[in-house]
Amino acid sequence: MEKTKMEQNETGCQTPQAPILCVNNCGFFGTAATMNMCSKCYKDLVMKQEQAKLAASSIQSIVNGSSSIEGTNVAVVKEAQAASSEVTVATIQISSASPASETSEEVKDGPKRCGACRKRVGLTGFICRCGSIYCAVHRYSDKHNCPFDYRTVGQEAIAKANPIVKAEKLDKI
Repeated sequence: MEKTKMEQNETGCQTPQAPILCVNNCGFFGTAATMNMCSKCYKDLVMKQEQAKLAASSIQSIVNGSSSIEGTNVAVVKEAQAASSEVTVATIQISSASPASETSEEVKDGPKRCGACRKRVGLTGFICRCGSIYCAVHRYSDKHNCPFDYRTVGQEAIAKANPIVKAEKLDKI
């Protein structure tokens, strides 16, 4: 018995203590590294803290009228952490107030169909340069009477890649 105690002292390892239940009473076991919470509860706590910081910095930038997030109010962060329901309301209000979030959302208008034969293509559809989606049969520009002008785009690309170089004319003596 003394030998095992000496081995523990030499290696620095300790025998594990009895399992500790999560402090949120979710039924899983927690660890000291996660503040005696299970992994799911700990992730939720970290997520709420990040949302509170984001909400506080957003509110601060709106109040100041600037887009920088340099100064954050610590009191607002603590209040937001204390009342998690207020944090979600604040983030929803901020996201609905910003016009950039409205433009980033795309409205799904039903199943994707081929522009020529109206066949459902789903994930296997090919997007043409004209902006339409086509099936495997109509994916090439000559198969669906593509209005996109490949010739002028090619000419512009060549002109952009190869600028005209002219030397200045010399004066005659």
